[in-house]
Amino acid sequence: MTESARGRHESPEEPAGPGPGFWTELKDAVSLRTVSLVIGVLLLQLGFVLSYVGAFHEPTPHEIGVTVVGPAQVAEQLSALPGTPLTATATTDEAVARAALTDGSTNAVLVVSGSGTQDTLLVASAGGASKATAIQSVITQAEAAQSRTVTVDDVLPTQPGDNRGLTGFYLVIGWTVGGYLVASLLGVAKGARPANPRRAVIRLASVVPYAILSGLGGAIVVGPVLGALTGHTMALWWLGALIVFAAAAVTMAFQVLLGVLGIGLTVLVFVILGNPSAGGAYALELLPTFWRVIGGAIPNGAGTAAVRKIVYFGAEGVGGNLLVIGIWAVAGALVALGASTLMHRRAAGKPSPEGVLV
Repeated sequence: MTESARGRHESPEEPAGPGPGFWTELKDAVSLRTVSLVIGVLLLQLGFVLSYVGAFHEPTPHEIGVTVVGPAQVAEQLSALPGTPLTATATTDEAVARAALTDGSTNAVLVVSGSGTQDTLLVASAGGASKATAIQSVITQAEAAQSRTVTVDDVLPTQPGDNRGLTGFYLVIGWTVGGYLVASLLGVAKGARPANPRRAVIRLASVVPYAILSGLGGAIVVGPVLGALTGHTMALWWLGALIVFAAAAVTMAFQVLLGVLGIGLTVLVFVILGNPSAGGAYALELLPTFWRVIGGAIPNGAGTAAVRKIVYFGAEGVGGNLLVIGIWAVAGALVALGASTLMHRRAAGKPSPEGVLV
């Protein structure tokens, strides 16, 4: 075989030098940014456990407002119970007290018998089964201490398909999740930060029809389809549209400010903090102070309260809840547009390596 033929079939052996070290390989395979993201996910996971367990592990009634139809002394005794589970006010007009219960102004009415030891407790489980149960437990124990008994009358129960009044809570969760998922999807598909302010406007505008359809879909599912919350499809439709748009706008704002990390901040606000403090599984009055304070100020809690007021309490006082959700929607949109404009201007004014403005 000639030398040239051997060259076509054989390659000269090359000395095998030492490969890159373990730490070099590790740094090349796992970047610092990846490590930071993993740590962020771990913190969110631990925050999820802390928030949910912290909120739900020991529900305790705290200053739940009730009305006593009877002597003022009874109301004072209830308000002075250890741990202040109740805040009681007295009246002599049972009709006024009943009206306050059915419009959500009070959470329960204790009608004290003037001729015997059998009193009557009026509750509205539509305002939250956990709260009604807690009130019943506290007042039953207080009555027993005074050698009295109490019968319970649920004057405003939930609709037959709304078990324990949780439908509104899960409906709001669905709307919220839809809002931040669609905004996150747009960010993943076209970049977390819009290329310019016009793109930010287009992205926000594209969420509007989605929010309208999402609100309508949720209202139809819980109403005509499942019969869980009937008779209020139109009102729930537009409430849902507002909630979805608010969640999407806030998500976009976080993405403009923080890039992909903004999605993590969205999860923190709406899932880790918003869900356990929404007053769904347990009423706000049964939660620890932190969750009780933030609950009504986050769209999850404001939305859950709004659904209950619309369906069960004639929409009495719903304006405050709508204002909270609206503020989040407007603030999210303004921050997304403002931050996008500012970043675009800074990028436009940055000189290129050749000294030409880009």
